[in-house]
Amino acid sequence: MPSPTRAHCEDLDRGDPLGAFRAEFALADGLIYLDGHSLGPMPQAALARLHEAANVEWRRDLIGSWNSAGWFQQPYKLGAVLAPLIGAGADEVVVTDTTAINLFKVAACALALRPDRRIVVMEGSNFPTDNYIVQGLLGLVGRGLEIRFAEKPEVMAALDRDVAAVILTQVHYRTSHLLDMAAITRHAHDIGALAVWDLCHSAGIMPIDLNQAGADFAVGCTYKYLNGGPGSPAFIFAARRHHGRAIQPLTGWWGHAEPFAFDRDYRPATNVSQMLTGTQPILSMAAMEAGLEMAARADMGQVRDKAGQLGELLIGLIEARCGAFGFRLISPRAAAERGSHVAFDHPSGYPIVRALAQRGVIGDFRAPETIRFGLAPLYIRYVDVWDAVAALAEIMRTRAWDDPEFHRLEAVT
Repeated sequence: MPSPTRAHCEDLDRGDPLGAFRAEFALADGLIYLDGHSLGPMPQAALARLHEAANVEWRRDLIGSWNSAGWFQQPYKLGAVLAPLIGAGADEVVVTDTTAINLFKVAACALALRPDRRIVVMEGSNFPTDNYIVQGLLGLVGRGLEIRFAEKPEVMAALDRDVAAVILTQVHYRTSHLLDMAAITRHAHDIGALAVWDLCHSAGIMPIDLNQAGADFAVGCTYKYLNGGPGSPAFIFAARRHHGRAIQPLTGWWGHAEPFAFDRDYRPATNVSQMLTGTQPILSMAAMEAGLEMAARADMGQVRDKAGQLGELLIGLIEARCGAFGFRLISPRAAAERGSHVAFDHPSGYPIVRALAQRGVIGDFRAPETIRFGLAPLYIRYVDVWDAVAALAEIMRTRAWDDPEFHRLEAVT
């Protein structure tokens, strides 16, 4: 089959039911931003909301805004907006802290609920911070706990009656492969274990139904496909059946049953509030409102369908136009088996990414040789994919990537 033409891609864009969302983002003309799996672009509405929160609520109204502007309710308000996107009840989700801190909390809850078991199952190749957090937690808890690392084909077999919890990421940060949340959770429950899910690379780009799958806990960030801004607060899902039973160990005053009673001793809230710890970052929460609201308006079925089509287009074009230059697809070829980014390995991946960025095509690199292209359906067009691959083919044909400047490592790669 011949490669699609640019005109064909333009036709696809004209018929795109999600096309109107692109105008809601503050994207520079001529920029092709394929890095939304790492940091989403700024929604146009975010700056106005942030200005209001800073210039009116903070500057003018000061401490009164905890009540008058609803600051104190922000973790719950934003959690209620996010909840339908992940198949949760509004009373099961709070927005707070970072993914890493939240993972520490829910992993500790899971271990405490299964005190007679000693194994945690994780996919060792996934984003390292999940491994690091759980390693640190097990070191604190002791009692002979250990991690059993298993890759995607091995996860089911790794679950036995020594397992306290399985802690997995739904979409793999590097390869974009997708795990079967429902099947793994069901098997975990069959052997008496709990299921904890990291949704960092799936929230906002595919339908997710935590309650239908039976998940016990979940965490995720909001600065990728939810476009909440750099370092925007993460979220926690705690299934309602665990409220009042699962007590997370970072027992700060916001998780107290009556925060403003100022009791000497901790008394845990018996609802999702117990997953909170300290005072919330209000300006960051204000900035993220626009991204969550936009995602809530999008049809996640349409988002998922377009992500698959964009991925198929990218893979086909790279193989057709750059197949002689050593790129190796490491993402699943089938759209149903991957998330919303596509990854290729190349021995010169880092300078290639740098050279593309100079031409206005922003992807990213993960050591030792992975190039990732994020295909966020709310603002990436089919023609963007065509133009990005045209730029890639040009820098490969001319060896422009081999400029010494592109080989110089920056602090953030």
